[in-house]
Amino acid sequence: MATKSKLRRIVTDPRVVIVIAAVLIAIYSTGIPFSLGREGVVVRSVEKASAAYDAGIRSVEGSSLAAKDVIVAIDGQKIRAVEDYADAISGLEINQTLLFETNNAFYRLTVKPEVNVRVLPELEETEVIVNATTNETKKVLANKTVEDVVGVADLGLKVANVQKTNLRLGLDLQGGARVMLKPETELSREDLELVIANMNKRLNLFGLSDVVIRDASDLSGSKFILVEVAGANEEDVRQLIARQGKFDAKIANETVFTGNEVTDVCRSSQCSGIDFQSGGCFEASASESVCRFYFTISLSQEAAAKQAAATGKLAVVGNYLSQPLQLYLDDELVDELQIGKELKGNAVTAISISGSGSGSNKKAATTNAINNMKRLQTILITGSLPVKLEVVRTDSISPILGEQFLRNALKVGLVAILFVVGALLLAYRKLQIAIPVMFTSLLEIFIMLGFASLLPFLSWTIDLAAIAGIIAAVGTGVNDQIIITDEALKGEQRRIFSWKEKLKSAFAVIFGAYFTLVVAMLPLFAVGAGLLRGFALTTIIGMSVGVFITRPAYAKVIEILMERD
Repeated sequence: MATKSKLRRIVTDPRVVIVIAAVLIAIYSTGIPFSLGREGVVVRSVEKASAAYDAGIRSVEGSSLAAKDVIVAIDGQKIRAVEDYADAISGLEINQTLLFETNNAFYRLTVKPEVNVRVLPELEETEVIVNATTNETKKVLANKTVEDVVGVADLGLKVANVQKTNLRLGLDLQGGARVMLKPETELSREDLELVIANMNKRLNLFGLSDVVIRDASDLSGSKFILVEVAGANEEDVRQLIARQGKFDAKIANETVFTGNEVTDVCRSSQCSGIDFQSGGCFEASASESVCRFYFTISLSQEAAAKQAAATGKLAVVGNYLSQPLQLYLDDELVDELQIGKELKGNAVTAISISGSGSGSNKKAATTNAINNMKRLQTILITGSLPVKLEVVRTDSISPILGEQFLRNALKVGLVAILFVVGALLLAYRKLQIAIPVMFTSLLEIFIMLGFASLLPFLSWTIDLAAIAGIIAAVGTGVNDQIIITDEALKGEQRRIFSWKEKLKSAFAVIFGAYFTLVVAMLPLFAVGAGLLRGFALTTIIGMSVGVFITRPAYAKVIEILMERD
């Protein structure tokens, strides 16, 4: 009866209830109960102009598994892992047709030939289009080319096993490439964020979805840009970064200005924001609100003249011209803007760009409008920043080594747990102390992983740095629990029956150590580049989880368990 009474008091105590609630939230956020039965391979990247790209398969930016294409079958053959995918696409022949089944749709791929193009010294007359609107063509002399089929072309897909949880694994565990870049000139915080936004946009245009680009700095204040691409090799990332820098604005397939001809894009409140002159925000229907935005850009005189010549050929349809202004990044169409009739044939250097955003209410519509405005500003300013990026360091991590490390880490962790339990048993000779200490430590780890799933905006990934931070946090946690246990035992020996006194004595030491550690970690988090920031973030969160959630619960559990029946 006494044991049942103690158990009832433990599970109903508010501090223990908080721990149970945190564990339930962690279970939900990590997706562990929902991972059973997840099979297939997720599409990480799609190469442009490949068979997969032509069939309509695309990688999706972000980490949501539901939004991505997960290949579950090829020609009826079940795909459970990368090995099954490799078997299914082995021995392909040119023009062979494959039916890909994903979680979102069906795709029919036609295998392409691998072609080697040879340029011959002879010249031949060829016809090229000079105006897509009028279909005007002209004949030019060019070197004759010959295409030789040298084999079967790759399908253009890079895939990975479906994650069994919502945790984001770092490159150390899933493989990929990491490149650290340094701007050759000093950039303001605003310009650095703009460069990162440009790189994100462009790298995702090349079909890479698992891309992390963030700023970093060292203790001397030097700023860096860290690019991490899962599933890619070092050379892939180098080439993608080197290919950046091409922006074109076209009217009827005629380039009217490039990124270098955009002399200014307004981002201040004086010349950008919600356009109240055109109506601002209004209710389009009972369930939809719309907000209009605007911002101004400045063009060079040459670009203004080209735009005037292009718009002068267009017809007026209502309040706009017959053709839109099309925006291209690296030859990829990313947006279209209607051209006001007042710009027809006018060589103006200052242009107002407008658009809108919608939502279920005014607040949501305003947020969407501002986000749409920032996206357009990022596109238009691409290529106009006078900054070059220097490759400071590159790393390439094999996914096979990552899997081996993860397995070894789990084995070492299990051995460490057994040693700690043994040490506690030798020190206290009480199983009711050793088991709660280790159980509390395991709960801390699980709750920390739950936080990692809930805080994607912190770019928290489980990598070597995070594992080191978890070990540091758990080690500190075991030490704190020993302090609580020792204070309780001393109190019992001195017949001090006030648990408040025991708790106050123990937590004075614990909170002192906690705040000291947080203060020590903050500089690493603020200026740390890569591993230092990840280690600092994980340690701070792990310590906070322990001090504010699990340690108080452990103290109450020890109090109840050590009571005399």
